[in-house]
Amino acid sequence: MKLTPGVPLLAKTIVGLCVPSVVLIALSRSANKHFAITVPAWLLWATCLASVPFLVVCAIWYTILHERYGTWKLGAQPLPRLRGKWIGDIDLLLEIFRTYKKGYFYDTLWDGSDAIGPSYDTFALWEHDIITCDPDVIKTILATDFDNYVKGPVFQYANKTVLGSGVFNVDGDLWKFHRGMSRPFFNRDRIAHFGVFDKHADTALTKLKTRLNEGHAVDFQDLIGRFTLDVATEFLFGSCVCSLASDLPFPFNAPQSTQNALPNRAEEFARAFKTAQSVLSERLLLQGIWPFTEILTDRVEQPMKVVRDLLDPVFKEALSKEQMRQSIGEKAEEDDTLLGHLAKETSDLNIIRDEILNIMLAGRDTTAAALTFCMYFLCTHPGPRKRLREEILQRLGPNAAPTPEDIRELKYLRAFINESLRLFPPVPWNSRATVKETTWANPDPSGKPYYIPAQANVSFSVFMMHRRKDFWGPDAEVFDPDRFIDERLHKYLVPNPFIFMPFNGGPRICLGQQFAYNEISYFLVRLLQNFESMELDAAAQPPEARVPPEWQSSSKLRVRLEKIRPKHHLTIYVEGGLWVRLRKAEDKEGEVPV
Repeated sequence: MKLTPGVPLLAKTIVGLCVPSVVLIALSRSANKHFAITVPAWLLWATCLASVPFLVVCAIWYTILHERYGTWKLGAQPLPRLRGKWIGDIDLLLEIFRTYKKGYFYDTLWDGSDAIGPSYDTFALWEHDIITCDPDVIKTILATDFDNYVKGPVFQYANKTVLGSGVFNVDGDLWKFHRGMSRPFFNRDRIAHFGVFDKHADTALTKLKTRLNEGHAVDFQDLIGRFTLDVATEFLFGSCVCSLASDLPFPFNAPQSTQNALPNRAEEFARAFKTAQSVLSERLLLQGIWPFTEILTDRVEQPMKVVRDLLDPVFKEALSKEQMRQSIGEKAEEDDTLLGHLAKETSDLNIIRDEILNIMLAGRDTTAAALTFCMYFLCTHPGPRKRLREEILQRLGPNAAPTPEDIRELKYLRAFINESLRLFPPVPWNSRATVKETTWANPDPSGKPYYIPAQANVSFSVFMMHRRKDFWGPDAEVFDPDRFIDERLHKYLVPNPFIFMPFNGGPRICLGQQFAYNEISYFLVRLLQNFESMELDAAAQPPEARVPPEWQSSSKLRVRLEKIRPKHHLTIYVEGGLWVRLRKAEDKEGEVPV
């Protein structure tokens, strides 16, 4: 029988709680036997009960004193700390978890950044979780001191049942091995294969028009998730899972007689993978204590079974073909798919599954998120939408499919995408663990550097960094693509490129960055060739997913402006979907949008 994640930790905890008492009882009996010293029963049991909290307090104070010595030794000072009111900052941990579930992107941590500064420490349950959105620090983590910041055992254990030993969940030589396997596949020729984009974009736009013509709003997030899944599977495997083949969902306010067909296997895969990511996000939030929430069941076991049931037959077939080729001595040819490429590198099914799932997470979910929020801004900002459409029509007209050269020349399109990625980066949070103690530069040049202990969790948020006025100017919370074209580009981004990190940076920078830009750009071009206006349909949104009234009184402009509820697991998404209505380009002005 397979153990759940919580059982080993529970067993370890029980043993840890019992050992001090066992030692005390053994010492008491030894004293009685050898020295005729009798310890009263009440004193023995009182000592046993007090031993565990006493040792815990000793361990905590040892850590605190050891870090104070390290701070003094390095001539540094401790990071400012975000504190709770309860012992162990338990109230702070609960508030962070509450805002993750119901708030606006960890409001508590965002407020902490505004009040304390771009870098600070939390010490809930006496475990460091250092928060930063300082671009200089993020540059240190991702590039200049790369070897001292690793995924670490806590991150890896939490993600192992989903990401396995894939490139996003390993360090050191194993990371280099996985990175080296995948890198050759993402060359210039492969990422420019626009035929895959064109086929699935046409299918997606046809589905979109059909549903709009029926008089219903469309969940663009669902549609684009299907599009990116079909593109990803064809690009990675050479065979599409055809998630666009099944019916689109109907809005919340559709007539009761409207029924959706049962989801196909591709939809079940997408839902299962999203569920697994949500569980991982909650695990990472709870850090080392997360297994206690999964004592009775492994919460990702069932969704990952759905994922494996769909993908493993494809992987096994590729391995079988490669083994057959080798057995007959057939000469290897260059593969058109990552799966075929990996099958030549290894015959281990687990390695192939882990690598493909990691690349799929990076390629499918992040691109779907980027396109979802591009559509959000197309709906809410008619001026930039009109300007973008004019640029596309001027270059390509209403029908021509874009080429890589066209994509490079559409400057405002790139600026529009970048501005959407700035305000809603697909991976808003990331984390590392320090290998050894170190220091960070103090933003105050007259102040001492900040001490960072060894084995500390460091969470960095590009989401918060992308919205800070000290990095992006007074209008940082406003959507304005021109900031990537006008003088603000040279004032803010050019001198400090690490303030814009939608695709990570340093040695772990996203291999598929240009592929993602091409896919996003291609779909937006085809979308705006077909539709001239877009708007959100708030009535189609499920009531529980609508913007809460209290957001209107937020101190943050961006929160007050939102028309949807952004959420995230490992990647960002819109709670309840992004329900839209669009007007086709040939419709007359003033006609009700379909």
